[in-house]
Amino acid sequence: MPLRTLLVSQRYLIFIAVTLLSAGFLATSLLSYYASRASIRDNIVNTELPLTSDNVYSEIQKDIVRPILISSMMSRDTFMRDWAVAGEKNPEQLTRYLSEIMSSYGAYTTFFVSDASKTYYVANGVLKTIHPDDPRDRWYYRVKEMNAAYDFNVDKDMANHDDLTFFINYKVYDYNHRFIGVAGVGLRATAVVKLMDTYQERYERQVYFVDTTGQLMLTGASGGPEGAHAGKRLSELASTRAMLAKLPKPASGTYQYSAEGEGHFLNVRFIPELNWYLFTDKREDSALSNVRSSLYVNLLICLVVTLVVLALLYRVVRRYQRHIEMLATLDTLTGLPNRRGFDLLAAQALREAQRDRQPLAALMLDIDHFKRLNDNYGHLAGDRVLAGFAQVLRGCLRSSDIICRWGGEEFIVLLRTDSAHAQQVAEKVRQRTEAQSFEFDGQTLRATTSVGMTSAQDGDTLQQLIARADQALYRAKQSGRNRLCLEMPRSPYEPA
Repeated sequence: MPLRTLLVSQRYLIFIAVTLLSAGFLATSLLSYYASRASIRDNIVNTELPLTSDNVYSEIQKDIVRPILISSMMSRDTFMRDWAVAGEKNPEQLTRYLSEIMSSYGAYTTFFVSDASKTYYVANGVLKTIHPDDPRDRWYYRVKEMNAAYDFNVDKDMANHDDLTFFINYKVYDYNHRFIGVAGVGLRATAVVKLMDTYQERYERQVYFVDTTGQLMLTGASGGPEGAHAGKRLSELASTRAMLAKLPKPASGTYQYSAEGEGHFLNVRFIPELNWYLFTDKREDSALSNVRSSLYVNLLICLVVTLVVLALLYRVVRRYQRHIEMLATLDTLTGLPNRRGFDLLAAQALREAQRDRQPLAALMLDIDHFKRLNDNYGHLAGDRVLAGFAQVLRGCLRSSDIICRWGGEEFIVLLRTDSAHAQQVAEKVRQRTEAQSFEFDGQTLRATTSVGMTSAQDGDTLQQLIARADQALYRAKQSGRNRLCLEMPRSPYEPA
């Protein structure tokens, strides 16, 4: 879709959004006249704050408590415990398990530290061997000695470029309740802070967490009361000190207090999964006046309408974007990625292969005498052969392999495998193509394919890899077609 058309569609949707928003304002204007000071106060204390607390609690269960449940599940997983008790004989089994947990549940990182070998396993393999003298490993020995089953800590993630991460560390025991290690998952610390900011923006309240001793544990980017951040105690803040004088430690319920001459409504709820209290704070401001209460109702309805409109707008725009992306990256005849789509996938595959020291092979394939087929049977027949050949390719490859229609009758394939296996795959494609018949307009068409192959080496660019495969394809066609030729990279010591 042309960009101009897309922008017109977006403006049209925005116009609808503004119209609906205006309608919401008009509807609520009539209702606002019937608001009163007493009803607004009662609504805030008995309905709004408890409801907001319930909603935030539901969000917490989804966004923060869920990683705790995942970590708990890992600590009780029989596979991981059996593997550790059996002597950690095949580390790849555990790293595959950690990788599966990470991808299935959307965690930022997953880990297991064995108490027997002191090995720190992550989804990408073995990270390190921990040591009590290493300051970055002290968390492990602290968790090992604590009485609780799990704890949280914010630390740099060595497995992810030292990104600041919110870790859930769960103790793991064998079947005789002997400690055998620590497992868990991690969330980016910035993501957790963003969650808090999201809660506050969504519900227009100040939201923060306090432990059972009255210490701030988690706040948004702007902080909690008086802008205080994690580590501060409520007893140290002037705004909450008077309340704590009557309430020595947090307790669930709804409270009112004053700070700097301004009233506050506060709802406190205990979150058993975290062993923390959820504080939801609303400033009284002048919301209790009839005029402000009318404005508040208007804004609330406007918010609902805006969310509906934004959801509609998002769905439509995303549909257009997906359609545009599909047209830009897929070949319509074969359904395979085109050059643009291939460049995106292949560049990433080459980087991963060089980074992880994994093999990568490239196949360049060309349908033999394709011009003659077009001349003899017509371009529709050629299209039928191209589509059929694409099906042959899919049938010979794995879902992890990258296929592309390079142009015309040329195709390119990247295989995450070594040269020997890649040759077997290439020969399989060649043989199946030779044996395949393509039906078109009552005629049986046959085709063969020539294949050029090469393997990626350290320092290769994508262009160099493709150029070698293309050179191998050229030799295959010059040698008589319907065959496989290899082009290996030249050694730096080999004369030109």
